[in-house]
Amino acid sequence: MPRSTVRTVLALVMVAAAVLVGSVASASTGPQIKAADGCFTWDRALSEGASGDDVTQLQIRISGYAESGAVLEVDGQFGPATKAAVTRFQQAYGLGADGVANEATLQKIVDLQDDDCTPVHFDYAELNNCNSDWSGGAVSAAEAKANALRTMWKLEALRHALGDQPIRVTSGFRSKACNDQAGGSATSRHLYGDAADLGVSPHSLCTLAKESTNRGFFEILGPGYPDHDDHTHVAHRSDKFWNAPDCGVS
Repeated sequence: MPRSTVRTVLALVMVAAAVLVGSVASASTGPQIKAADGCFTWDRALSEGASGDDVTQLQIRISGYAESGAVLEVDGQFGPATKAAVTRFQQAYGLGADGVANEATLQKIVDLQDDDCTPVHFDYAELNNCNSDWSGGAVSAAEAKANALRTMWKLEALRHALGDQPIRVTSGFRSKACNDQAGGSATSRHLYGDAADLGVSPHSLCTLAKESTNRGFFEILGPGYPDHDDHTHVAHRSDKFWNAPDCGVS
């Protein structure tokens, strides 16, 4: 066989192999999608077994759809709990509920957020009337602000579950100085940026407390608990502590 013919055959084999490898890679990574705004870009569908920063970003935004009484771990690993939370999010917004964060699901998340990553109905200023730089708490300013973002997404889920009516936040992050001025506990979750006090709005304090049990909060304090008859307090913590006896939440 002439050398030119051999070279031609080898070239064709290499092209075919490249196409085959590309097809296999495409199949292994799943369908390519585009759900993006000024905050974040998702460029693949996410399902059980996936991992990475895009999974972390997804978990933050669906943290209000954890199983009742549970908290969704934000660890960048798409496991059964994340699949269940995605399914609940999809059900809440009338999407195909298969537990896969597909293009429609991710686009809905994009529709629900502003370019600074906050949900459309809440903002950083609303979760911090203490100072402008998130400093002076029990954690770094960056961690306090990140904790507040996660809380806002849980509040967005709470708001949607209660008919998309406004929720009034009366207190969020506090520096140690602001916490002392408010008479807060030395171990208050407000110092960590992951707490929010909710006042009466279209909803009673007990309505807020009861529905918060389904929204990924490990700390819920409300009417009947000392110094909480005028607000419902929700927060994150390492272990579950619910105490709003007048509302039947414990």
